[in-house]
Amino acid sequence: MTKNPKSDTQTLRDAALHYHAYPNPGKLEIRATKPMANGRDLARAYSPGVAEACIEIKSDPADAAKYTSRGNLVAVVTNGTAVLGLGNIGALASKPVMEGKAVLFKKFASIDCFDIEVNESDPEKLADIVCALEPTFGAINLEDIKAPDCFIVEKICRERMNIPVFHDDQHGTAIVVGAAAKNALHVAGKRFEDIKIVSTGGGAAGIACLNMLVKLGVKRENIWLCDLHGLVYEGRTEDMNPHKSAFAQKTDLRTLDQVIHGADLFLGLSGPNVLKPEMVAKMTDRPIIFALANPNPEILPDVAREVSPNAIIATGRSDFPNQVNNVLCFPFIFRGALDVGATEINDAMQIACVEGIAEMARMTTSAEAAAAYQGEQLTFGADYLIPKPFDPRLVGVVSSAVAKAAMESGVAQRPIDDLAAYRAKLNQTVFKSALLMKPVFEAAKAAARRIVFTEGEDERVLRTAQGILEETTETPILIGRPEVIETRCERLGLHIRPGTDFQIVNPENDPRYYDYWTSYHRVMQREGVTPDLAKAIMRTNTTAIGAIMVHRGEADSMICGTFGEYRWHMNYVNQVLGGGTYEPHGALSLVILEDGPLFIGDTHVRIEPTPEQIAQTVIGAARHVRRFGLEPKIALCSQSQFGNTRCDSGARLRAAIEILDETPRDFIYEGEMNIDTALDPELRARIFPNSRLEGEANVLIFAHADAASGVRNILKMRAGGLEVGPILMGMGNRAHIVSPSITARGLLNMAAIAGTPVTHYS
Repeated sequence: MTKNPKSDTQTLRDAALHYHAYPNPGKLEIRATKPMANGRDLARAYSPGVAEACIEIKSDPADAAKYTSRGNLVAVVTNGTAVLGLGNIGALASKPVMEGKAVLFKKFASIDCFDIEVNESDPEKLADIVCALEPTFGAINLEDIKAPDCFIVEKICRERMNIPVFHDDQHGTAIVVGAAAKNALHVAGKRFEDIKIVSTGGGAAGIACLNMLVKLGVKRENIWLCDLHGLVYEGRTEDMNPHKSAFAQKTDLRTLDQVIHGADLFLGLSGPNVLKPEMVAKMTDRPIIFALANPNPEILPDVAREVSPNAIIATGRSDFPNQVNNVLCFPFIFRGALDVGATEINDAMQIACVEGIAEMARMTTSAEAAAAYQGEQLTFGADYLIPKPFDPRLVGVVSSAVAKAAMESGVAQRPIDDLAAYRAKLNQTVFKSALLMKPVFEAAKAAARRIVFTEGEDERVLRTAQGILEETTETPILIGRPEVIETRCERLGLHIRPGTDFQIVNPENDPRYYDYWTSYHRVMQREGVTPDLAKAIMRTNTTAIGAIMVHRGEADSMICGTFGEYRWHMNYVNQVLGGGTYEPHGALSLVILEDGPLFIGDTHVRIEPTPEQIAQTVIGAARHVRRFGLEPKIALCSQSQFGNTRCDSGARLRAAIEILDETPRDFIYEGEMNIDTALDPELRARIFPNSRLEGEANVLIFAHADAASGVRNILKMRAGGLEVGPILMGMGNRAHIVSPSITARGLLNMAAIAGTPVTHYS
């Protein structure tokens, strides 16, 4: 069926307009970071308390970063004279773009941002306005200002201001181009100092890219710059400025077609169809073509490859590989600059940004990026030169490199003592579980346990195995077909390989098959399992295989459940590993919310637990909460509140508390109560002033799995909670059953939990 381009364009237009208009106009809003609930809050936030902060800043201006948002606040400033490919559309019409830029700052680097659109076409007057904003902001991002005015504005602002001023259209593009070029040359087996570059586009971005490539090692005499009027050559007077003149060649050649011969890299920041197929044919073998004009590049990748099949190509579009996108740069370079109080963004910081972005592409792609770009090949090579913006590791890698460069180059006013800790803190902003999981990972590193994953062919499991080898001392064991696992590792760009980096159990053909089915038969022979049935189960049931491996001592713990129903898996886990002191007595889920962690139990194991089972769950929950470095404050929750309603759940919870009270406990518990009473100390003080629970509860225990599971899912789906778990209690940390919605990061967290010896927290 032939697509209708006009109808596709209209669909995108309608969708984009709807996105900007609903549910509230625009893409930004302002939210308070402090409570404003009563007169006391008002007195501290405004008069008279606010005067104290003013006095401190007057005494020491650096305290503005301590008492105000200035240290994390960026202004995106434009006059709307060169907006995207739309040209000079004016300040007001540029506002959606600037709001979008502000959203990207917040999304990718947690930087607050105000968009400022200014009706001023005179570059010197515009610079005066920007300079006058210095008391408000920690940094300035100049955006969409036409050349050569942008050079003038940036130069004046950088000379007069003591905060970073960064024209992203120039330097952001240059940094991402530099990173892409660095990796493209690596793939092509070439060096900066040896290559010939031909560039089209003498605007701000084009000049900045060429300057960056010179800083990276390209010889200026090997750069040939063309614009609308042909080659920039010595003696040319038409449409020239000092920035173009710096790349003027002494030659009789005049056209792009004449100078393209023997070029290693074509850099296009001009317009559509500028580079012709016959020109590509004149370039060197394995040419590098950066056709970055938007929306239509200088040459389409398919057209270029018809002439040069092994060409390495990047564009500015998202529908082709290697999109050169400034969002890979500006959030992270500003993050690093703000965090050390840099007075400017200098060459050293920009090159550090180049190196960080390039390094990221050569690393194994994160599971988060793979999930955001499903179906795309994300393995370093000709079609993957630069990372994807949604790779959450960018902020840690790039921003810490920028901060380090700022300190080493002497422009950091607030140097960071521990860069490793700073990088870890940055990662915590994108991996919400990182801080809470830190003690668990540290314990797992000291243990070196063997973890068997029963669904070893699953992509999430493969990425987890890679993560285990990178972040822990555990040994992953995967159950699955070796050829399938190896093929998927290669396709996903993972460095790990079966048999070398991890063990494999092949259910179709494993030398231990006899040992496994006979072991299973011995365990289950008095439960109606015949030898033939045991043989069949050990060929087809990977959960049972994993349980037998733990039973035989060939693995220390197992993780299953990435597909299927929880209690189906639990049946086989309990068959093989239950009995004696081991019995599944509850599933505990940690849900990480914006205002802190909340543990929920029992979410899966017992539908309607008895009082004895509830007490058992409470004791287990207290033990597990301490694994995360937290003191348990446990609330037993029901529709009944301290006996005000006669209901089954309330009665069972009260009976459970009586059981708990029979023995002194080293943790706090209270109930039965409503959820809001558990989480609101003031409400609880009014209803039950003699409660032994102080502060907010961090563990909620329910008398029915439906209630526990419902709260868990609501917090995940509507409150943006991140789940760690469910943690299977009662099995001595020998088995855990996850849910099918778990991510690779979630599996890695569960591997760390499984990797901790039970003696560490019991």
